Amino acid sequence: MAMKKTQLYTHLWEAANALRGGMDASQYKDYVLTILFVKYVTDRYKNDPYADFVVPEDGSFDALVEAKGKPDIGERINKVLSRLAEENELKGVIDLVDFDDSTKLGSGKEKVDRLTKLIAIFENPELNFSKNRAEGDDILGDVYEYFMKKFATEAGKSKGQFYTPAEVSRVMAKIIGVENANSPDQTAYDPTCGSGSLLLKVADEAPVEISLYGQEIDINVANLARMNMILHGKPYAVIEQGNTLSNPKFKNKDGSLKTFDFAVANPPFSQKNWMNGLVPENDPYHRFDDGIPPAKNGDYAFLLHLIKSLKPGKGKGAIILPHGVLFRGGAEAKIRRNLVRKGYIKGIIGLPPNLFYGTGIPAIIMVIDKENAHARKGIFMIDASKGFRKDGPKNRLRERDIHKIVTTFVNFEEIPGYSRMVSLEEIEKNDYNLNIPRYIDSTEEEDIQDIHAHLHGGIPKRDIDKIEGLKIFKSLKKELFEEKEDRYYQLKVGIELLQDFIENHGEVDKFKDNALRVFKNWKEGKIAFLKSIESNTKSKQFIKELSESLLDAFRSVALVDEYAVYQILMDYWDEEMKDDVYMIIENGWEAKTYRIIEKNKKGKNVDKGWTCDILPKEIVTSEFFNDEKREIEELEAKREEIQREMEEMKEEYGGEEGILEEVKNEKGNITKKDLQLKINELRWNPSEFKEELEILTKYHNLMNKESEIKKKIKEKEKELDEKLLRKYAELTEDDVKRLVVEKKWLKRLEDDLKDELDDIILEMVNRIKELAERYAEPLPEIEREVEEYEKKVKEHLKVMGFEI
Repeated sequence: MAMKKTQLYTHLWEAANALRGGMDASQYKDYVLTILFVKYVTDRYKNDPYADFVVPEDGSFDALVEAKGKPDIGERINKVLSRLAEENELKGVIDLVDFDDSTKLGSGKEKVDRLTKLIAIFENPELNFSKNRAEGDDILGDVYEYFMKKFATEAGKSKGQFYTPAEVSRVMAKIIGVENANSPDQTAYDPTCGSGSLLLKVADEAPVEISLYGQEIDINVANLARMNMILHGKPYAVIEQGNTLSNPKFKNKDGSLKTFDFAVANPPFSQKNWMNGLVPENDPYHRFDDGIPPAKNGDYAFLLHLIKSLKPGKGKGAIILPHGVLFRGGAEAKIRRNLVRKGYIKGIIGLPPNLFYGTGIPAIIMVIDKENAHARKGIFMIDASKGFRKDGPKNRLRERDIHKIVTTFVNFEEIPGYSRMVSLEEIEKNDYNLNIPRYIDSTEEEDIQDIHAHLHGGIPKRDIDKIEGLKIFKSLKKELFEEKEDRYYQLKVGIELLQDFIENHGEVDKFKDNALRVFKNWKEGKIAFLKSIESNTKSKQFIKELSESLLDAFRSVALVDEYAVYQILMDYWDEEMKDDVYMIIENGWEAKTYRIIEKNKKGKNVDKGWTCDILPKEIVTSEFFNDEKREIEELEAKREEIQREMEEMKEEYGGEEGILEEVKNEKGNITKKDLQLKINELRWNPSEFKEELEILTKYHNLMNKESEIKKKIKEKEKELDEKLLRKYAELTEDDVKRLVVEKKWLKRLEDDLKDELDDIILEMVNRIKELAERYAEPLPEIEREVEEYEKKVKEHLKVMGFEI
């Protein structure tokens, strides 16, 4: 069976990570990713006389395979890497990792076994990069990206900074205007590029191949970036190693800093030794003309370097910085004031906490734009700190969060509690403090307790009138509430009946029908588009068009958050649909069946049946064999009924002195053999053991019936399986398209949308319940109840002879 890409990545990671032993993830990644790199270039370029990358026989993955199990495997791998590096001017890049280092890999047989198994992992036939057509080369780099993310997670707080989360990288790439690039002469730069993931996301957003430049201080990480560029089809990207602040590598012939059209950066936060090798007062590049950052905090040093590296009058960039840069005083306040006055800061986006691998503190994206900077009248601010999901130990931006941030920023859309354009005059009045909460109040309104309602009953109108659903369901509101006093409502429906009353109300049904009608119209308009996937389909463009159209369809549907519906699609895309699309691009609309072969504990292959890549059995069964399915379900129901009856008998007659307890084996089970032996034993005296024999015989008969039904189920399932196999072979391309698109993809999306609509109503129900229960018993009534209980207690005590 062809392994799906996401399954393949997980399989590779689990296998490779199992060989890590006690080695730190930040070190082990160098070994794993180097082997992956050799595998990729071998598949992609070997035996291609026209390739730009040369893979000699003794510098290929095949040569690594030959080294497996050899006593000198580490030395052999080093030679392979050296040979590959020589042919491609990559000396000091891919050959720096020592595969013969016994201190890290162990010695003797331990080293041989570890390296042999590591090479074997990448021999997986599913990992054949030469065959993949989906997404061009992008998906080939995806496995590298997956490994980088996993290693960053494992590396811990101090060593995970080589990787910027892909979601944040995408936001930055989309907000700097690189989608408007129109010439290969245009350039993008990352002064602290790490493994290059952020720079690659910028390149992905550009409609043309722009020139890429990056600098990274860590030699091993810089080499990862170079490999990453090659893996993503960017072999001409220039990656330099060195300290960007003290020794910037990209300069013009006259010694001045080279400037770029676009720049992005995720520098180390609050670096204390940023002045090492640098005298800011005498900086030859004039980066600190607007002020010198504090000696023990380099945040503004990296910001000023990025600004200086942008082309005058046109350069655009984005940089990740800690929140403190927005409000800290002293030298930083002076720099901040100068940058605001010059109009360089176009926008500030506040991000959720705990997104980054090197730190848990919240950060911002500062957007820099030199175009028309002198005419800038304000700074556009977004507070996106609350939009995320938990992902293991870290937080993660969802697709809906990314889309909302980008759309809001690009359109300068002002959303209460989320975004606004802040004038320079207002910023000046706040002494150039840019702290986002000064300008955007995103705090949730406090749920106020109403003392009058606690004393006298009733639900405050102000609370009920704020419930969004009741602004739409006006008839429902009238049927639920009546006015108790001027500022209070009385609930007319019992709290215990509230949920059923609301969920079955006509206005609620109408709301759901309307939302599902919108989905149906969208679906009908997209069926042909979904069925048009073929070998030249670009999956990223495909899902972008599909998701944007769904987002647009739900923009005007009352109560429904269009971004929540958008997220439904994007979650399903990541979970399953993306893999389906990749397979269709590679193999066409073919419902190919595969045997599932798994190894048992003894290492022997076991046949686990069969399956199909893109078209599950359940869908074909429901479509063509409903009668057979129903017959099996009816048998299963009968079997379950018998099992329930047997369980009830065990409960009644399986106690310490129960007759069924006597026939249980050591494991607590009852077998037919033991049951029959006991029946035979008691039959010698049927008059004395009449009741016991009836119980044992009844249980024995139930076991026989269950066995018969179980046998019938297996026979029916086998018959159905044979019919399914024949049906799969008969399916036409049109059949497969219809079943996959309409019965699998769109059916799943519709079911998830129904769940979302149910959640919207349930949230409203819970809020009404909360308010109703809060004020259900006024304080005087509670006090009367207490008095009554107290009186009853005193009466009982008196009866018992106690005087109070």
